[in-house]
Amino acid sequence: MSGARGGGVGTVGRSTVRGAVPGAGGVADSTSTAADDDATAEDGGASADAGAGVAEDVAEDVAEDVAEDGGAGGSGGGRRAGRGTDRRRRRRRVLRWSATLLALVIVGGAGAGYLYYEHLNANIKSDKLNLGDAKDRAAETKANEAGQKALNILLIGSDARDTVENQKLGGAKDTFNGTPLADVQMLLHVSADRSNMSVVSMPRDTLLSIPKCTDPDTGEVFRSLTREITNSSLGRGGPGCTVATWEKLTDIHIDHFMMIDFGGVVSMADAIGGVPVCVDANVHSHTSTGKGSGLKLAEGTHDIKGKQALQWLRTRYGFEDDTDLARAKAQHMYMNSMVRQLRSEAKLTNPNGLRKLAEAATQAITVDDGLDSIKKMYDLATELQKVPTERITMTTMPNRYDTVQTGRVVPTEDAGKLFRLVREDIALDGKDAAKATASPSPTVTDAAAADQDIAVQVRNGTYTDSLGAARGRASAVTEVLVGKGFTDAKADASPATTEKTTVIRYPSADLQADALRVAKALGVPAGQVKQSTDVSGVTLVVGADWRSGTAYKAPVQDDRTPTSAETMNAADTSQCMHVDPAYSW
Repeated sequence: MSGARGGGVGTVGRSTVRGAVPGAGGVADSTSTAADDDATAEDGGASADAGAGVAEDVAEDVAEDVAEDGGAGGSGGGRRAGRGTDRRRRRRRVLRWSATLLALVIVGGAGAGYLYYEHLNANIKSDKLNLGDAKDRAAETKANEAGQKALNILLIGSDARDTVENQKLGGAKDTFNGTPLADVQMLLHVSADRSNMSVVSMPRDTLLSIPKCTDPDTGEVFRSLTREITNSSLGRGGPGCTVATWEKLTDIHIDHFMMIDFGGVVSMADAIGGVPVCVDANVHSHTSTGKGSGLKLAEGTHDIKGKQALQWLRTRYGFEDDTDLARAKAQHMYMNSMVRQLRSEAKLTNPNGLRKLAEAATQAITVDDGLDSIKKMYDLATELQKVPTERITMTTMPNRYDTVQTGRVVPTEDAGKLFRLVREDIALDGKDAAKATASPSPTVTDAAAADQDIAVQVRNGTYTDSLGAARGRASAVTEVLVGKGFTDAKADASPATTEKTTVIRYPSADLQADALRVAKALGVPAGQVKQSTDVSGVTLVVGADWRSGTAYKAPVQDDRTPTSAETMNAADTSQCMHVDPAYSW
């Protein structure tokens, strides 16, 4: 691990999200001056130059660059004068792109910056991506026919009170330096063709299974848990355990994470210069017992920054029904507003302002090892900026209140559907229905054995909370297989497990073709054939979708985003938070 982990994630996932969520279109254009118009072609190579050579150049003349940057918006002629000046111009352009990537990734893409490369690299803190066991991890995302791959980034906001500043901002003195919680969790999905982006928030009060995680620094092993609140995952070795928890729940491979803490949120909000938000009535988030974020705003639209931005992102008491779900909605509004602002305004083209933003960004976040340099973040930013604002969709994981633990929620069936849409790279705004067809046929590197030579274990996975298990299904389906020529199929007599959809699993690539052959014989879609280290051979789990009969009927896929996901489009300028009258003044 590089740098201190310290809960380093803002309690406000927003800020994490702000950063990663909105890629900004026209980053380069928003920062170019007239003097740069003749050098547009050079900008395309800035990424390649942003390496050791840039660091050496910057080291030679940091003081001179800083002095010149203050007036870089003016004299274009002076910048063309002489070979040395041309060299400085190219260097500044590389630095501008490096800082741009940070602004883009952290706050949605604002514009340019003039910071020396190695200094920014040194600011970045990193940690291991996934702390779970291999069996709990999702398979890596497959490329589409054009060779493009979707990107999945987990945005985390921690409530760590590990510094004096975080303690002051977060309150709760009794939790100082305690185990941090991942109070904000958002999965950012960028489509393979970069045409759209989806964000799925998970309420911090969600109960789910947390896998075994191993702390990368101490080697401490945290055992797996069931029905545990999701935000506790961060304290089980670091953000990599939160990543592992998401992968186990969603079966979505996560490529990167970004996290930020209280202090990081405030510094980022100040560097941005304010984000407009709206409330439909006067609001003061404060109770007689001291609960609430402290946010106090009059009815209407306000530009908020610093501590006030943190209060907005943390507000629960005062918005709508005073729940964590209302807080997630307010966070989505903040993010959407930030995306629109940074893409339409030029307020961050001032070199000093951009320097401040890039400095704050690199100091505020902790990332996985795959994003631990300016160059790596630049590459990510280049992908994010391709997505148009009107194709960014915010959602909340569909959920219901738990029947046992008061105030806790659990994922619903709609949540599984939402995760499938993300997994299959189907846009949540419903605008690419034409490409939302069946999953592409998997690449098979081996030939299947003869049917009679394929050993198949059949398990009963029909158990549900409401219906119990359908008895004898493993034996019944085994008979079907034997009748089709798979004479080495055998029923597993173990008690029925829970599997919503019938699935065929295989342990290694050499058995993939055999598993697909079994699937074809039964009419099971290829998308329901999965590699898994949980099995030792081809294993058919008869799911709750095949509780009776000898012929499998594949479920008709509905690729519409569930209404319970409460979608919100980033281009919608009419968004305004509803205030609970009990908190109005």
